[in-house]
Amino acid sequence: MKIIFLTAASILAFTTISNAQQKGDPKATEVWTPVPPMVDPGNMHHAPSDAIILFDGKNLNEWVSARNGGAPGWSVENGILTVKGGTGDIKTKQVFEDCQLHIEWRTPAKVESEGQGRGNSGIFFMENYELQVLDNYKNVTYSNGQAGSIYKQHIPLVNASKAPGEWQTYDVIFTAPRFNEDGSLKSAARITVLHNNVLVQNNVEITGRTEYIGAPSYKKHGPLSIQLQDHGNPVSFRNIWLRKL
Repeated sequence: MKIIFLTAASILAFTTISNAQQKGDPKATEVWTPVPPMVDPGNMHHAPSDAIILFDGKNLNEWVSARNGGAPGWSVENGILTVKGGTGDIKTKQVFEDCQLHIEWRTPAKVESEGQGRGNSGIFFMENYELQVLDNYKNVTYSNGQAGSIYKQHIPLVNASKAPGEWQTYDVIFTAPRFNEDGSLKSAARITVLHNNVLVQNNVEITGRTEYIGAPSYKKHGPLSIQLQDHGNPVSFRNIWLRKL
């Protein structure tokens, strides 16, 4: 049996609407409360007013080394954050669950490799679920490992990659997984991704933790950081912000 709990306000609103419907009142379908809070949406250079700024070009105060929790080894120069190969991944000090993330990234203008060795990095949601960053402009690799893929799980709908050295954007809606008390999965993580304003992942279900070898699976966890990958390539990032959902 399904039990539905209604607040006093909900009961009043339902009764008012029902009475209005009986009278053929157009107000029957109008809902006036709650009123959504005002948010300045910003623009292409500025984050919304309710966003958490993770990197604005000034410093790495919001980040730590994923290896040891110390200072990140990546470089910040001219407002740009760049991977310093061999220093390891970095992650946010704050932890998150459901979120909207905006991040801009750029692969090296000088092409020195191919496949997965060309401008490779990654964005890990909750330190476990990777959205691939890769130079996929006229660069052939396995489809579920190219830019815009949920690594080794979901192939992007299209390849929206720009040329090497050009700035690109990801705009992401991420829904965190939920777990039962016994550690079993209650609901899987889901993700929607726009790559350079083009939809490449449409509310797909993430099947578990990103694995390089073997099948993905879930292990119970709580809120965790956003993590950026050091894959050895000098990939750059800027204008990183997040909204909790």
